[in-house]
Amino acid sequence: MTADKTTTAPAAAASGDFVKRIFVRVGILPFLLLIALIVFTLMSDNFLTARNLMNVLRQSVYLMIVSLGQMLALLTGGFDLSVGTVVALSSVVGAMAMAATAVAMPDMVWLAITVGCLAGIAAGSMIGVVNGAGVAFFGVSPFMMSLGMTSVGFGVALFLTGGVPVYGMPVAFGDIFGFGSMFGVPVPVYVAALLAIGLYIFLYWTPQGRYFYAVGGNVKAASLSGVNTTGTLFITYVLCSFFAAVSGMLLTARLDTGEANIGASMPLESIAACVIAGVSLRGGVGRLENVVLGALFIGLVQNGMNLARIESYLQTVVLGALLILAVIADQIRLRYVASLKD
Repeated sequence: MTADKTTTAPAAAASGDFVKRIFVRVGILPFLLLIALIVFTLMSDNFLTARNLMNVLRQSVYLMIVSLGQMLALLTGGFDLSVGTVVALSSVVGAMAMAATAVAMPDMVWLAITVGCLAGIAAGSMIGVVNGAGVAFFGVSPFMMSLGMTSVGFGVALFLTGGVPVYGMPVAFGDIFGFGSMFGVPVPVYVAALLAIGLYIFLYWTPQGRYFYAVGGNVKAASLSGVNTTGTLFITYVLCSFFAAVSGMLLTARLDTGEANIGASMPLESIAACVIAGVSLRGGVGRLENVVLGALFIGLVQNGMNLARIESYLQTVVLGALLILAVIADQIRLRYVASLKD
Protein backbone atom coordinates (compact mmCIF):
# COMPACT_ATOMS: atom_id res chain seq x y z
CA MET A 1 0.00 0.00 0.00
CA THR A 2 2.85 2.33 0.85
CA ALA A 3 4.55 1.51 -2.43
CA ASP A 4 1.40 2.38 -4.37
CA LYS A 5 1.19 5.77 -2.67
CA THR A 6 4.86 6.39 -3.31
CA THR A 7 4.40 5.60 -7.00
CA THR A 8 1.16 7.57 -7.38
CA ALA A 9 2.44 10.82 -5.88
CA PRO A 10 5.29 11.42 -8.38
CA ALA A 11 2.97 10.44 -11.26
CA ALA A 12 0.36 12.97 -10.14
CA ALA A 13 3.02 15.65 -9.74
CA ALA A 14 4.42 14.88 -13.20
CA SER A 15 0.97 15.10 -14.80
CA GLY A 16 0.32 18.36 -12.94
CA ASP A 17 3.59 19.82 -14.24
CA PHE A 18 2.69 18.66 -17.76
CA VAL A 19 -0.70 20.42 -17.60
CA LYS A 20 0.97 23.55 -16.22
CA ARG A 21 3.50 23.57 -19.08
CA ILE A 22 0.69 23.28 -21.63
CA PHE A 23 -1.20 26.09 -19.90
CA VAL A 24 1.87 28.36 -19.91
CA ARG A 25 2.61 27.59 -23.54
CA VAL A 26 -0.84 27.76 -25.20
CA GLY A 27 -3.12 29.35 -22.58
CA ILE A 28 -6.59 28.37 -21.44
CA LEU A 29 -8.22 27.94 -24.85
CA PRO A 30 -7.49 24.21 -25.41
CA PHE A 31 -8.91 23.39 -21.97
CA LEU A 32 -12.07 25.42 -22.62
CA LEU A 33 -12.52 23.79 -26.04
CA LEU A 34 -12.23 20.32 -24.54
CA ILE A 35 -14.71 21.14 -21.75
CA ALA A 36 -17.19 22.68 -24.22
CA LEU A 37 -17.03 19.67 -26.54
CA ILE A 38 -17.64 17.24 -23.68
CA VAL A 39 -20.43 19.24 -22.02
CA PHE A 40 -22.44 20.06 -25.14
CA THR A 41 -22.01 16.57 -26.61
CA LEU A 42 -23.58 15.19 -23.44
CA MET A 43 -26.36 17.80 -23.54
CA SER A 44 -27.35 17.29 -27.19
CA ASP A 45 -27.04 14.37 -29.61
CA ASN A 46 -27.02 16.78 -32.56
CA PHE A 47 -24.03 18.80 -31.37
CA LEU A 48 -21.10 16.71 -32.56
CA THR A 49 -22.36 16.08 -36.10
CA ALA A 50 -20.74 17.19 -39.37
CA ARG A 51 -23.78 19.26 -40.32
CA ASN A 52 -23.87 21.12 -37.01
CA LEU A 53 -20.11 21.73 -36.95
CA MET A 54 -20.32 23.24 -40.44
CA ASN A 55 -23.15 25.40 -39.17
CA VAL A 56 -20.92 26.52 -36.27
CA LEU A 57 -18.19 27.44 -38.74
CA ARG A 58 -20.61 29.48 -40.86
CA GLN A 59 -22.05 31.29 -37.83
CA SER A 60 -18.59 32.03 -36.43
CA VAL A 61 -17.29 33.67 -39.60
CA TYR A 62 -18.68 37.13 -38.84
CA LEU A 63 -17.22 37.26 -35.33
CA MET A 64 -13.96 35.75 -36.59
CA ILE A 65 -13.43 38.56 -39.10
CA VAL A 66 -14.19 41.25 -36.50
CA SER A 67 -11.87 39.52 -34.01
CA LEU A 68 -8.97 39.65 -36.48
CA GLY A 69 -9.22 43.44 -36.45
CA GLN A 70 -9.77 43.59 -32.69
CA MET A 71 -6.58 41.58 -32.25
CA LEU A 72 -4.57 44.36 -33.92
CA ALA A 73 -5.97 46.93 -31.50
CA LEU A 74 -5.18 44.70 -28.52
CA LEU A 75 -1.66 44.01 -29.80
CA THR A 76 -0.89 47.74 -29.69
CA GLY A 77 -2.16 48.03 -26.12
CA GLY A 78 -5.63 49.39 -26.90
CA PHE A 79 -9.00 48.07 -27.98
CA ASP A 80 -11.86 49.14 -30.22
CA LEU A 81 -15.36 49.40 -28.78
CA SER A 82 -16.75 50.81 -32.04
CA VAL A 83 -16.62 47.59 -34.09
CA GLY A 84 -20.35 47.06 -33.55
CA THR A 85 -21.02 50.54 -34.91
CA VAL A 86 -18.87 49.80 -37.94
CA VAL A 87 -20.88 46.63 -38.65
CA ALA A 88 -24.16 48.56 -38.46
CA LEU A 89 -23.01 51.59 -40.48
CA SER A 90 -21.44 49.50 -43.24
CA SER A 91 -24.64 47.43 -43.45
CA VAL A 92 -26.86 50.49 -43.79
CA VAL A 93 -24.69 52.46 -46.22
CA GLY A 94 -23.84 49.40 -48.31
CA ALA A 95 -27.48 48.33 -48.58
CA MET A 96 -28.66 51.84 -49.48
CA ALA A 97 -25.98 52.27 -52.17
CA MET A 98 -26.64 48.79 -53.56
CA ALA A 99 -30.41 49.30 -53.68
CA ALA A 100 -30.09 52.74 -55.31
CA THR A 101 -27.70 51.42 -57.98
CA ALA A 102 -29.96 48.43 -58.64
CA VAL A 103 -32.94 50.74 -59.19
CA ALA A 104 -30.96 53.07 -61.48
CA MET A 105 -29.37 50.23 -63.49
CA PRO A 106 -31.46 47.08 -63.01
CA ASP A 107 -29.50 45.12 -65.63
CA MET A 108 -26.13 45.79 -63.97
CA VAL A 109 -26.47 43.45 -61.00
CA TRP A 110 -22.77 42.96 -60.34
CA LEU A 111 -22.11 46.69 -60.64
CA ALA A 112 -24.74 47.31 -57.97
CA ILE A 113 -23.20 44.66 -55.71
CA THR A 114 -19.70 46.10 -56.21
CA VAL A 115 -20.79 49.70 -55.59
CA GLY A 116 -22.72 48.69 -52.49
CA CYS A 117 -19.87 46.66 -51.01
CA LEU A 118 -17.31 49.39 -51.68
CA ALA A 119 -19.58 52.08 -50.22
CA GLY A 120 -20.31 50.02 -47.10
CA ILE A 121 -16.67 49.11 -46.47
CA ALA A 122 -15.56 52.71 -47.09
CA ALA A 123 -18.18 54.10 -44.69
CA GLY A 124 -17.20 51.63 -41.99
CA SER A 125 -13.50 52.26 -42.51
CA MET A 126 -14.05 55.99 -41.97
CA ILE A 127 -14.89 55.20 -38.34
CA GLY A 128 -11.42 53.66 -38.12
CA VAL A 129 -9.84 56.72 -39.74
CA VAL A 130 -11.38 58.95 -37.07
CA ASN A 131 -10.44 56.53 -34.28
CA GLY A 132 -6.90 56.24 -35.60
CA ALA A 133 -6.49 60.00 -35.91
CA GLY A 134 -7.72 60.57 -32.36
CA VAL A 135 -5.54 57.86 -30.80
CA ALA A 136 -2.40 58.32 -32.91
CA PHE A 137 -2.23 62.08 -33.53
CA PHE A 138 -4.06 63.55 -30.54
CA GLY A 139 -3.24 60.96 -27.90
CA VAL A 140 -6.87 60.26 -26.97
CA SER A 141 -7.48 57.11 -24.95
CA PRO A 142 -8.66 54.23 -27.20
CA PHE A 143 -11.47 53.61 -24.71
CA MET A 144 -12.86 57.16 -24.92
CA MET A 145 -12.24 57.53 -28.64
CA SER A 146 -13.94 54.31 -29.68
CA LEU A 147 -16.74 54.79 -27.13
CA GLY A 148 -17.51 58.22 -28.57
CA MET A 149 -17.47 56.91 -32.13
CA THR A 150 -19.84 54.12 -31.09
CA SER A 151 -22.48 56.71 -30.30
CA VAL A 152 -21.73 58.75 -33.42
CA GLY A 153 -21.83 55.74 -35.76
CA PHE A 154 -25.05 54.26 -34.42
CA GLY A 155 -26.63 57.72 -34.52
CA VAL A 156 -25.69 58.16 -38.17
CA ALA A 157 -26.97 54.68 -39.07
CA LEU A 158 -30.30 55.34 -37.34
CA PHE A 159 -30.59 58.79 -38.93
CA LEU A 160 -30.04 57.38 -42.43
CA THR A 161 -32.67 54.68 -42.02
CA GLY A 162 -35.06 56.12 -39.45
CA GLY A 163 -34.74 52.75 -37.72
CA VAL A 164 -36.32 50.98 -40.71
CA PRO A 165 -34.47 48.08 -42.43
CA VAL A 166 -33.14 48.79 -45.93
CA TYR A 167 -34.48 46.50 -48.67
CA GLY A 168 -34.13 46.37 -52.45
CA MET A 169 -30.71 44.77 -52.85
CA PRO A 170 -30.11 42.36 -55.75
CA VAL A 171 -31.18 38.80 -54.97
CA ALA A 172 -27.80 37.54 -56.19
CA PHE A 173 -26.03 39.34 -53.34
CA GLY A 174 -27.78 37.29 -50.66
CA ASP A 175 -27.78 34.10 -52.71
CA ILE A 176 -24.01 34.17 -53.18
CA PHE A 177 -22.49 35.95 -50.17
CA GLY A 178 -25.17 35.04 -47.65
CA PHE A 179 -26.32 31.53 -48.53
CA GLY A 180 -23.98 30.41 -51.32
CA SER A 181 -21.44 27.62 -51.02
CA MET A 182 -18.61 26.07 -53.03
CA PHE A 183 -17.68 22.40 -52.61
CA GLY A 184 -19.99 22.26 -49.60
CA VAL A 185 -18.27 25.14 -47.80
CA PRO A 186 -20.17 28.46 -47.34
CA VAL A 187 -18.82 31.41 -49.34
CA PRO A 188 -18.31 33.61 -46.20
CA VAL A 189 -15.86 30.98 -44.92
CA TYR A 190 -13.70 31.50 -48.01
CA VAL A 191 -13.80 35.28 -47.46
CA ALA A 192 -12.72 34.83 -43.83
CA ALA A 193 -9.95 32.43 -44.86
CA LEU A 194 -8.57 34.89 -47.43
CA LEU A 195 -8.60 37.72 -44.89
CA ALA A 196 -6.92 35.55 -42.25
CA ILE A 197 -4.21 34.39 -44.67
CA GLY A 198 -3.60 37.95 -45.86
CA LEU A 199 -3.32 39.26 -42.29
CA TYR A 200 -1.05 36.34 -41.32
CA ILE A 201 1.36 37.22 -44.13
CA PHE A 202 1.20 40.90 -43.20
CA LEU A 203 1.79 40.29 -39.48
CA TYR A 204 4.54 37.69 -39.61
CA TRP A 205 6.27 38.21 -42.94
CA THR A 206 6.58 42.01 -43.12
CA PRO A 207 8.41 44.57 -40.95
CA GLN A 208 5.19 46.56 -40.48
CA GLY A 209 3.52 43.53 -38.96
CA ARG A 210 6.23 43.26 -36.32
CA TYR A 211 5.70 46.92 -35.46
CA PHE A 212 2.29 46.08 -33.93
CA TYR A 213 4.01 43.81 -31.41
CA ALA A 214 6.78 46.34 -30.79
CA VAL A 215 4.35 49.20 -30.11
CA GLY A 216 2.26 47.05 -27.78
CA GLY A 217 5.31 45.72 -25.95
CA ASN A 218 6.89 49.10 -25.24
CA VAL A 219 5.85 52.15 -27.23
CA LYS A 220 8.78 54.30 -26.04
CA ALA A 221 11.36 51.62 -26.86
CA ALA A 222 9.72 51.08 -30.26
CA SER A 223 9.91 54.81 -31.00
CA LEU A 224 13.58 54.97 -29.99
CA SER A 225 14.22 51.97 -32.27
CA GLY A 226 12.93 53.89 -35.28
CA VAL A 227 9.40 52.48 -35.42
CA ASN A 228 6.80 54.93 -36.68
CA THR A 229 4.51 54.50 -33.69
CA THR A 230 2.05 57.17 -34.82
CA GLY A 231 1.58 55.59 -38.23
CA THR A 232 1.31 52.12 -36.72
CA LEU A 233 -1.45 53.18 -34.31
CA PHE A 234 -3.32 54.93 -37.11
CA ILE A 235 -3.15 51.88 -39.39
CA THR A 236 -4.25 49.67 -36.49
CA TYR A 237 -7.66 51.30 -36.11
CA VAL A 238 -8.22 51.69 -39.85
CA LEU A 239 -7.60 47.97 -40.35
CA CYS A 240 -9.76 47.10 -37.35
CA SER A 241 -12.70 48.99 -38.86
CA PHE A 242 -11.99 47.54 -42.31
CA PHE A 243 -12.36 43.99 -41.01
CA ALA A 244 -15.54 44.92 -39.12
CA ALA A 245 -16.96 46.57 -42.26
CA VAL A 246 -16.34 43.43 -44.34
CA SER A 247 -18.12 41.43 -41.66
CA GLY A 248 -20.97 43.93 -41.79
CA MET A 249 -21.44 43.44 -45.53
CA LEU A 250 -21.43 39.65 -45.15
CA LEU A 251 -24.02 39.92 -42.39
CA THR A 252 -26.09 42.16 -44.65
CA ALA A 253 -26.04 39.46 -47.32
CA ARG A 254 -27.09 36.87 -44.76
CA LEU A 255 -29.97 39.01 -43.46
CA ASP A 256 -30.83 40.30 -46.95
CA THR A 257 -31.44 43.74 -45.39
CA GLY A 258 -29.42 46.69 -44.17
CA GLU A 259 -29.86 46.92 -40.41
CA ALA A 260 -28.92 49.78 -38.08
CA ASN A 261 -29.26 47.65 -34.96
CA ILE A 262 -26.91 44.76 -35.71
CA GLY A 263 -23.46 44.34 -34.24
CA ALA A 264 -24.24 45.51 -30.70
CA SER A 265 -22.66 42.39 -29.16
CA MET A 266 -19.55 42.46 -31.38
CA PRO A 267 -17.30 44.51 -29.03
CA LEU A 268 -17.75 42.12 -26.09
CA GLU A 269 -17.60 38.98 -28.21
CA SER A 270 -14.55 40.04 -30.24
CA ILE A 271 -12.58 41.05 -27.14
CA ALA A 272 -13.63 37.80 -25.45
CA ALA A 273 -12.50 35.76 -28.47
CA CYS A 274 -9.10 37.46 -28.44
CA VAL A 275 -8.53 37.26 -24.68
CA ILE A 276 -9.61 33.61 -24.55
CA ALA A 277 -7.13 33.00 -27.39
CA GLY A 278 -4.28 34.39 -25.29
CA VAL A 279 -4.03 37.94 -26.66
CA SER A 280 -2.80 40.04 -23.75
CA LEU A 281 -4.76 43.11 -22.67
CA ARG A 282 -1.39 44.72 -21.95
CA GLY A 283 -0.40 44.52 -25.61
CA GLY A 284 2.41 42.89 -27.54
CA VAL A 285 1.30 39.25 -27.10
CA GLY A 286 -1.02 37.15 -29.26
CA ARG A 287 -1.19 34.81 -32.23
CA LEU A 288 -3.59 35.11 -35.15
CA GLU A 289 -4.29 31.39 -35.45
CA ASN A 290 -5.33 31.30 -31.79
CA VAL A 291 -7.74 34.18 -32.37
CA VAL A 292 -9.39 32.20 -35.17
CA LEU A 293 -9.85 29.31 -32.73
CA GLY A 294 -11.10 31.74 -30.08
CA ALA A 295 -13.85 33.00 -32.37
CA LEU A 296 -14.76 29.41 -33.26
CA PHE A 297 -14.94 28.61 -29.55
CA ILE A 298 -17.39 31.49 -28.94
CA GLY A 299 -19.51 30.24 -31.86
CA LEU A 300 -19.29 26.69 -30.52
CA VAL A 301 -20.50 27.78 -27.08
CA GLN A 302 -23.38 29.84 -28.53
CA ASN A 303 -24.42 26.95 -30.77
CA GLY A 304 -24.23 24.47 -27.90
CA MET A 305 -26.32 26.70 -25.66
CA ASN A 306 -28.92 27.10 -28.41
CA LEU A 307 -29.15 23.33 -28.84
CA ALA A 308 -29.44 22.98 -25.08
CA ARG A 309 -32.25 25.59 -25.19
CA ILE A 310 -30.55 28.00 -22.83
CA GLU A 311 -32.20 31.43 -22.89
CA SER A 312 -30.43 34.22 -24.78
CA TYR A 313 -30.17 36.37 -21.64
CA LEU A 314 -28.29 33.62 -19.85
CA GLN A 315 -26.04 33.19 -22.87
CA THR A 316 -24.87 36.78 -22.39
CA VAL A 317 -24.09 35.95 -18.77
CA VAL A 318 -22.03 32.94 -19.86
CA LEU A 319 -20.03 35.00 -22.39
CA GLY A 320 -19.29 37.64 -19.77
CA ALA A 321 -18.20 34.96 -17.31
CA LEU A 322 -15.93 33.40 -19.94
CA LEU A 323 -14.28 36.78 -20.54
CA ILE A 324 -13.65 37.24 -16.81
CA LEU A 325 -12.31 33.68 -16.55
CA ALA A 326 -9.99 34.27 -19.49
CA VAL A 327 -8.61 37.48 -17.99
CA ILE A 328 -7.98 35.77 -14.64
CA ALA A 329 -6.33 32.82 -16.42
CA ASP A 330 -4.13 35.24 -18.36
CA GLN A 331 -2.93 36.83 -15.11
CA ILE A 332 -2.19 33.41 -13.59
CA ARG A 333 -0.32 32.41 -16.75
CA LEU A 334 1.81 35.58 -16.59
CA ARG A 335 2.73 34.74 -12.99
CA TYR A 336 3.75 31.23 -14.02
CA VAL A 337 5.90 32.65 -16.82
CA ALA A 338 7.55 35.09 -14.42
CA SER A 339 8.23 32.30 -11.89
CA LEU A 340 9.83 30.15 -14.59
CA LYS A 341 12.13 33.01 -15.59
CA ASP A 342 13.18 33.47 -11.98
